[in-house]
Amino acid sequence: MKQVLLLLSAVLGLQAAVAQNKVPEISLQEIWASPKFMARSVRGMTPMKDGKTYVALGSDPASRVPIIVRYSFETGKPIDTILNAESLKPAGESKPISFDNFSFNEDESLILLSVDSEPIYRHSSREVNYVYIRSSNKLAAINSGKQALATFSPDGKKVAYMRDNDLYWKDMESGKETRITTDGKINHVLNGHTDWVYEEEFSFTKAFVWSPDSKHIAFLRFDESAVPSYTMPMYDSLYPTNYVFKYPKAGEKNATVSAHLYALDKNNIQNLNLGEYEYLPRIGWTKDNNLLWIQRTNRHQNKLDLLTVDVRNLQAKLILRDSSDTYVEVDDDLTFLPNNQGFIWSSEKTGFNHLYHHDLNGKQIRAITSGKWDVMEFLGYEPLKQTLFYLSAEVSPMERHLYSVGLNGKAKNRITKEKGTHSITFSGDYSFFIDNHSAAGQPATITMRNLQGETVRMIQDNAKLKETLAAYQLKAPEFFNFTSEQGVNLNGWMIKPANFDPNKKYPVLMYVYGGPGHNTVNDRWGGPDYMWHQMMAQKGYLVVSVDNRGTGARGVAFKKSTYLQLGKLETEDQIATAKYLGSLAYVDANRIGIFGWSYGGYMSTNCITKGADVFKSAVAVAPVINWRYYDSIYTERYMRTPAENAKGYDENSPLNDVSKLKGSYLLIHGTADDNVHFQNAMMMVKSLVNQNKQFDFMAYPDKNHGIGGGLTRLQLFTKITDFFLRNL
Repeated sequence: MKQVLLLLSAVLGLQAAVAQNKVPEISLQEIWASPKFMARSVRGMTPMKDGKTYVALGSDPASRVPIIVRYSFETGKPIDTILNAESLKPAGESKPISFDNFSFNEDESLILLSVDSEPIYRHSSREVNYVYIRSSNKLAAINSGKQALATFSPDGKKVAYMRDNDLYWKDMESGKETRITTDGKINHVLNGHTDWVYEEEFSFTKAFVWSPDSKHIAFLRFDESAVPSYTMPMYDSLYPTNYVFKYPKAGEKNATVSAHLYALDKNNIQNLNLGEYEYLPRIGWTKDNNLLWIQRTNRHQNKLDLLTVDVRNLQAKLILRDSSDTYVEVDDDLTFLPNNQGFIWSSEKTGFNHLYHHDLNGKQIRAITSGKWDVMEFLGYEPLKQTLFYLSAEVSPMERHLYSVGLNGKAKNRITKEKGTHSITFSGDYSFFIDNHSAAGQPATITMRNLQGETVRMIQDNAKLKETLAAYQLKAPEFFNFTSEQGVNLNGWMIKPANFDPNKKYPVLMYVYGGPGHNTVNDRWGGPDYMWHQMMAQKGYLVVSVDNRGTGARGVAFKKSTYLQLGKLETEDQIATAKYLGSLAYVDANRIGIFGWSYGGYMSTNCITKGADVFKSAVAVAPVINWRYYDSIYTERYMRTPAENAKGYDENSPLNDVSKLKGSYLLIHGTADDNVHFQNAMMMVKSLVNQNKQFDFMAYPDKNHGIGGGLTRLQLFTKITDFFLRNL
């Protein structure tokens, strides 16, 4: 009996030890409905002009409303509280307001606060605005209602904003409001605010700019009365209502955009003659009070012009033209330098994106950077040492590193050394920078650094999350590359199960986006998507992503090879990827699935149809189904118009290959998607039904392109996960 008891005790002890050492399973609830795997960041950090301090949002312990605290860059210690809760009580109110955003005027004497922000589209919102006067500790409301794009004048005495599609300005000393335009009307005319397609495709929303001396406001007027309307039913009332907005699809009429100059002292508007163009994607001022600059481009977007306008005589002058056989990207790299030193311009004219120095007449002085790699973002210019800072993919298309270089193109220096991706915020005098660094499988580490790249102090190490992740014994993504059957070298990553056995055969889940210039194969932390990929690996899948032709950071030839035929080469590369994976000894070639969202949904749909013999299952969320249904600016940039390129549009639409479908297909779309319209899903459903093809379908009422809010993402990914578990 004693021996039996000892044996039983040993068995129970072993079971307890096994249970204690058992690796926990990742759950959908943990990923999509809890903060367990959420990396901590630093919210609302704004460098101050003294170059040595920054401000950040905090929270008042008693009222829980936001406060603004100033810190030392070097030590990270708080110096003072710039705005506290007691100062946030409007006149006659007992409770403080709770703001969600803030900005300073030029001399930092005033703070503009946004309250009760209400999103409109991806980048736009309307809100109630208050101005906090630091010297008197007073709070003043700009208006009793909501407006958009409120912006201080450079002298800090005035604020301009858009309300009900018209442009206004207010003198903060006298309290007088002046209406600049009077013809604004929903779905007809916008003044000082871009239309839907500019906002989405040019990432351009605020279409007015103050002159440096605060005497003029230049603005764009959008006449969209002739643009076709799109209607979205909204199901949140007893009788559904229709949301109607202007949306120019490929080949359709765009808004007529014009540029204007408003003089505050004369209270008059003058029209600017800018010659022939289709789009005005950027507008701003040089360092000269009298010199405005505007970018214009044609409908094909293969000619990008930079013009200056002298406000004294309204004469427009073409100073630079960047052209291409395909298209020219619009970005925010243009920077005018002090002391009449000219401006910085980025261009892909050599086959890779680089920085150039031009004089004020547009003549190129020199190429500042060069080589067979892309500058990914121009970060700023330090005038005392005449030094530029930028992020580039010189080390690898999968990484981003900070570099400095002289205005003369000499003394280039790589500042960040750690493998992975670096996102940078500089102090006002460029003596320090905040480095948000992550790598594949490694959450962000946020540090304060000097220009030698040395860590001055730790801001956020995400130690708690890293400790949590360690318990799951995850395998970090392994980067690989292969040469396709067409001779194209492609980069990818693969996540294997923690207990991976090379002698077994595993099913594969491929994740794709694949759109122009957009990469998924990045050496950085992937957030919730990454944790879902790890969860699928725990369930026995190999999870793989490969950047097809058309993606970025590998030069013009690779990125623009898909011109006029979106979807063709990209799909061929993803099919080639599946075939390559199927040739590996540890892959079950009969169990390869693919998942994508937006452009990725378009790709996964193409793959399950054109690649029906290769893919067993596919999930497509909010996919474009035919580029004829998508907007003019994005689509025509890569495809020209349907009238010019009908073959390119139709041959690469999944609608033409529905008959080839063999595997399992899940189609998901939000009914209130203002970007990729629900119409795309309906046309795909119609074609599938007409071909007697069985499929799964899920619609999310009143959800936009992001399909989020509440427990929506949890429900969505539960559906996607269950689909693959059943069908792959």
